[in-house]
Amino acid sequence: MSAPAPSREARRRRLLGLAARYATLLLMLGVALGPIVWQFLTSLRGRTENVYDGVLPSRPTLDNYLRVAESFPLLQYVGNTLTVALLAVTSNMLFAAMGGYALSRAGWKGRRTVFTLLVATLMFPFESVMISMFLTVREMGLVDTLIGVWLPGAVSVLNIMIMRAAFLAVPREIEEAAVLDGAGEWARFTRVFLPAAKGALAVVCLTSFMGAWDDFLWPLLVLTDSEHYTLQLGLKTLAGATTTSDQRIIAAGAMAAFLPMVLLFFALQRFFFKGVGEGAVKI
Repeated sequence: MSAPAPSREARRRRLLGLAARYATLLLMLGVALGPIVWQFLTSLRGRTENVYDGVLPSRPTLDNYLRVAESFPLLQYVGNTLTVALLAVTSNMLFAAMGGYALSRAGWKGRRTVFTLLVATLMFPFESVMISMFLTVREMGLVDTLIGVWLPGAVSVLNIMIMRAAFLAVPREIEEAAVLDGAGEWARFTRVFLPAAKGALAVVCLTSFMGAWDDFLWPLLVLTDSEHYTLQLGLKTLAGATTTSDQRIIAAGAMAAFLPMVLLFFALQRFFFKGVGEGAVKI
């Protein structure tokens, strides 16, 4: 016996609910992307065009991006930031994978205690420990160096948790088969677990890059010489310079800092969304 067809009232309620969900999603999308779109459109406005005159620029131009490069050493700041970001990505992928693998393996005493302590450190905000971090970096003689900027973010506890959860999701049968084939610990780690956690590694790569690329407070504390400035500090000087107070140039500089993260995300999005499911933290 076939199920009864839904009534007109039920179909109307279903369509209204669907429309409400889409309207909410569009509203959230507008709130999230609105400032970014406004910055991008502002960066395309000409010198004589009013920033607040309408939404779309009347005569779009890329001249503001050239003026950014002329106003401050953009390529040097990008190079400094890229150096720190690549160091952060490399160290996080290496140490987070090794730490996550160790925490996912049973058979050693204190594993659960170490895991609990690591999770507990996530409760402390960066502002509560940044003074002690600065004193440590200063005692190491790394103030005003890019290594000093990178070192506190060399590995993130959250990334360790992501990798641990991804390794726990690997079927035990695969590991047992590798053991029967004579694979040692290092061989199982590199040939079995790492290939199975590519998505989680993509998440670690993306979040590490974004954290290092966007960081402003810590470089502000550590760096004093403008030659070592990262891009975010350079944008601060750009916004504060009296000769470059033009909102069009500031918007172009902000977009120049934003675009690399967008490109990296689109390059890794397939692995990223897969890794989000792999890296759900398991207790």
